[in-house]
Amino acid sequence: MARAVCFLVYPDFVLFDLSGPLEAFTLARGLSGGEYRLRVASLAGGLVRSSAGLEVLTEPLGEEAIDTLLVPGAPAPLDDRGAVALAAAVAAAAARVRRCASVCTGAFILGAAGLLDGRQATTHWLGAPQLQALCPAARIEGDRIFVRDGAVWTSAGMSAGIDLALALIEDDLGAEVACNVARLMVVYHRRPGGQNQFSSLLDLDPGADRIRKVLSFARDNLAADLGVERLAAIAGLSARQFSRAFTGACGMTPARAVERLRVEAARPPVEDGRKSFDEIAREAGFGDPERMCQGFLRVLGQTPQEARRRARAQTLSR
Repeated sequence: MARAVCFLVYPDFVLFDLSGPLEAFTLARGLSGGEYRLRVASLAGGLVRSSAGLEVLTEPLGEEAIDTLLVPGAPAPLDDRGAVALAAAVAAAAARVRRCASVCTGAFILGAAGLLDGRQATTHWLGAPQLQALCPAARIEGDRIFVRDGAVWTSAGMSAGIDLALALIEDDLGAEVACNVARLMVVYHRRPGGQNQFSSLLDLDPGADRIRKVLSFARDNLAADLGVERLAAIAGLSARQFSRAFTGACGMTPARAVERLRVEAARPPVEDGRKSFDEIAREAGFGDPERMCQGFLRVLGQTPQEARRRARAQTLSR
């Protein structure tokens, strides 16, 4: 019997929070021979206007059996009356579904429904403090792409909804189907939930184009020699000029920036646990596990071994 996946929308929902995951499940349905039955619902049914102005035709939520209930986010909180009605409907539906999920600020609806109490969850980083205040009994991980805690799944903003959908599909149908969906969507399969919402490139955000070019080159060639002389040549500057310009633009030396990029690249396979530390260290450009360990300690405050143990513990607790 096909698994019923219901997307529950409401006025001013974010269209991409719906369309990205919906497309992922649609592709998975095709690849799996009709494993999913997809519905877009609202409390009353009919046309529901998104924050982009586009209206979506919905069914009434009703009492039909649901396997997965997914709630998208909105640019701003609903008014009290709308939030209460939606939260009550989600709380009632949660009693008869296998799992509930949210994209971005959809986590506020799950929180108002009481589904986050005693659980870890995430949302868009901008809304994390507010969600923590709303749900003091929850642990809000504001820098995570998605979090699974038992039957409740939450994700960060917009594109993270696709990561969430791929994780849900993998949980149902296995890694091969999820990987094929990712290929068809031309997205990464798949960013682990523990990965930060931020990229080091975005965090550094240099103003100069030549420095931005160097950072992009470094991220794309992490296993190569990324010493100052090599990077200076990419920037078209002398080593001394480059070091001064880079530090002024990024607030750190080129060596420290490269280290951050390498840690960022190494963290997902470290947490995934499928590759050895030797292999990960070579691919990320550290050369050996000891240098990778030093980098992890400086950037993350934990060793690769500790990061892997934490990731395994979270998996076992699900």
